[in-house]
Amino acid sequence: MAGTKEIRTKIRSVQNTRKITKAMEMVAASKMRKAQERMRAARPYGDKMRTLAAHISHANPEYRHPFLIERDTVKRVGMIIVTTDKGLCGAMNSNILRMALARFKKLSDEGEEIDVCYIGGKGLAAMQRLGTNIVSHVTPLGDKPKLDELIGAVKVMLDGYTNDQFDRVDLFYTKFLNTMKQEPVREQLLPLSGDHLGAPEGSWDYIYEPEAEAILNKALKRYIETLIFQSVAENMASEQSARMVAMKSASDNAATLIDELTLVYNKSRQAAITQELSEIVSGAAAV
Repeated sequence: MAGTKEIRTKIRSVQNTRKITKAMEMVAASKMRKAQERMRAARPYGDKMRTLAAHISHANPEYRHPFLIERDTVKRVGMIIVTTDKGLCGAMNSNILRMALARFKKLSDEGEEIDVCYIGGKGLAAMQRLGTNIVSHVTPLGDKPKLDELIGAVKVMLDGYTNDQFDRVDLFYTKFLNTMKQEPVREQLLPLSGDHLGAPEGSWDYIYEPEAEAILNKALKRYIETLIFQSVAENMASEQSARMVAMKSASDNAATLIDELTLVYNKSRQAAITQELSEIVSGAAAV
């Protein structure tokens, strides 16, 4: 059994760790509320843009935007992977990277080439070690996402699709379901197929002014940018929720460990006292 001094040192160490995890839990809880508010505030606009894009994709305009045209063959794929900048958020980053790597391997086995855009430092660091072809990235994101900081990296992927560099673009991010559950998601970003967007309730006929090309180019690019921004907002809300849960679990485990170590310390101390009494009694009897 370890000495009482070593056990006291271990207890103090665990207590200090518990103070840190408890503070991080409280900070994450505060940031989580703000992140959820931003995420929920962005959802109505994203839903309206999705509805508009769905109507446009099912309409039969005189001009078909490249974002709406399915490619006959897929030889090169672009992937946008959204992760966090910081760790200590449970298995959140591991889950989304595992999904992306499984997709990466499947496409590679099929002979397709892959270019990747990373939003968040954890994904960038992980994929750099694997030697993936990185065409753009955004780091750091900070606590509040800004659309103008994301547009540059996203534009590289959009221009690549327009210029036939990519035949398809996939988006990977963690979707916020509730405080206790976050789900890794893969969505086909381009081309914007009707099945992906959902069928509109009725048929719409559009009259474009000044011309269809200019309006569709603006509207669909704004839709893609909105979808990216929404995915980053969802990812940040998931990050803070996962971090709060992970730090709460760490704090609870530390408290349990402190109780166990205290029990061991008391037993060790009692054993030492009993031994000293036995030695005193034995010495007195010998005299």
